[in-house]
Amino acid sequence: MGAAFPAVPPPLPETSREDIDRKLEKLASCKDAWTKVPIPDRITLLDEVMKGLVAVAPEWARTGAILKGLDPASEEAGEEWIAGPMVTVRNVRLLREALLAKGSPKPARLHTITTKDPASGKNVSQTVARVFPMTVLDKLTFGGVSCDVYMMPGEPASQGRIYREKPTGGKVSLVLGGGNVSSIAPMDALYKLFVEDEVVLLKMNPVNEHVGPFLEAAFQKLEEKGFFAVIYGGAGVGAYAAEHALVDTLHVTGSDRTYDAIVWGADAATRAANKEKGTPRNTKPFTAELGCVTPVLVVPGPWSEADLKYQARHVASMVAQNASFNCNAAKVLVMARGWLQREAFLSHLHEALAAVPRRKAYYPGAHDRHRAFLEAYPRAQKLGEETVAEGALPWTVIPDVAPNEGEYALTNEAFCGVLAEVTLDLADDDAGYSRDAYPDATRFLAKATRFANESCWGTLSCTVLVHPSTEAEHGPAVTRAIEELRYGAVGVNCWPGLVYGLVAPTWGAFPGHTKESIVSGVGVVHNTHLFDFPQKSVVRSPWKSFPKLPYFADHRAMASLGRALMDFEVAPGAGQLFRVVKAALRG
Repeated sequence: MGAAFPAVPPPLPETSREDIDRKLEKLASCKDAWTKVPIPDRITLLDEVMKGLVAVAPEWARTGAILKGLDPASEEAGEEWIAGPMVTVRNVRLLREALLAKGSPKPARLHTITTKDPASGKNVSQTVARVFPMTVLDKLTFGGVSCDVYMMPGEPASQGRIYREKPTGGKVSLVLGGGNVSSIAPMDALYKLFVEDEVVLLKMNPVNEHVGPFLEAAFQKLEEKGFFAVIYGGAGVGAYAAEHALVDTLHVTGSDRTYDAIVWGADAATRAANKEKGTPRNTKPFTAELGCVTPVLVVPGPWSEADLKYQARHVASMVAQNASFNCNAAKVLVMARGWLQREAFLSHLHEALAAVPRRKAYYPGAHDRHRAFLEAYPRAQKLGEETVAEGALPWTVIPDVAPNEGEYALTNEAFCGVLAEVTLDLADDDAGYSRDAYPDATRFLAKATRFANESCWGTLSCTVLVHPSTEAEHGPAVTRAIEELRYGAVGVNCWPGLVYGLVAPTWGAFPGHTKESIVSGVGVVHNTHLFDFPQKSVVRSPWKSFPKLPYFADHRAMASLGRALMDFEVAPGAGQLFRVVKAALRG
């Protein structure tokens, strides 16, 4: 047994119902006033939030690292800088820039594509907006990375509805914050405030409730004016607030089970009966960002030994980041039978995962979920060291998972360090296609896209790894796959968590889920270009990024990079960029 993890902060007192009532009464009395706050005053409030975030960032990152079993003085603790205060500061800066543009910041470019409507089978036009990079500094910070937001087919790329239309009355939104990533709660609150024009009661998740006091300090001016408030506690507090007469709308980042409990009923029998009758318990407008069994589509191609090792470390990082407690963590590796480098890639991947230190399983239920996967798949392989601190879980791979509809690993989100390995047999598509032939990338992309869309639970995020020479040869097939993948975030040669971290794109499930079958959720957040009709976001990265992207598990200067990136987001400029580049090169 290794050394113990650091002691976590003690739990905060639960907010009483009387205090919830009092906070909601203040918010309700100010909700109409918020809709009339002019843009210059909103910018001033964002400036105050920025100052507050900078002040609390060191302690916010330190306590977050402790919660997750990391030495707060280590470079690994940079994960908390990057996924916490840094990305939140970026959100504030981009919202400020959007308001300076009167709620309609101009995209880097717009173009129109023709896609097929899956419902009617007819061709429809679809507008695509480039939202990153926007400046020369963007290009220098993340060289070669680009991101596009796809609008709903047939809809315009209109922006900033609340800044174009006269307010018709305010709303109070209850935001139920996510417990795994500390920037989720403040960024969801910022979206409700500055993009949807609603005042916010933010309920902290008990897992990371320590962030709440930092947010109260940073959002102090908003709280003083009656536009923002924070409450603490478990499911009972959330249920009381969700049903409160003064709450107009709801937003949750979490699981579909949380959503169903609020909308349809706390126990399984009640939920089933209400769904059958079409009588939801809670009828308030509800947006949600929920889970996903995130697939990684590995397009067969001529990978060198260096390619194999790099992409193995890349996929291992998609699994290991934040101890795999991410709704966008890599969960299903999809490969082609007959790909000559398949076995070599899996060997390098297992080696790369084994090299990542095991992490504290800080998120509730992780050990039970891990055990359930081991029971379902006795051939699962645990990787890495045997002697670890109590409470850690091993990175685990499940070989030869059948690509069948309803398969356990494809329909249950592990929310821990488990990766299923699926191999698609392309010969199934055509009796004339030899099993012994080198797999055709076009054929693989078509089948893998169908598999991801139809067999993997959820629509939040997926990844496509495709070698440049393969894309050059099979470009139309790659383009078609990207357009047809029904996911809110698609990463091409990168983890879709980059869509979350860039903030400018939309973040949320692919449209189409119903409240009866919510799956990965409904609605979006982030979206700092304030698009009215977004469908999904696609981020592209070079085949091998240099310097390495900041989410790589073996990054040797993550904390230094996280602090440098935050300072850059506060005041972008050449001097701050130099610090970012210096830290990135050390990684």
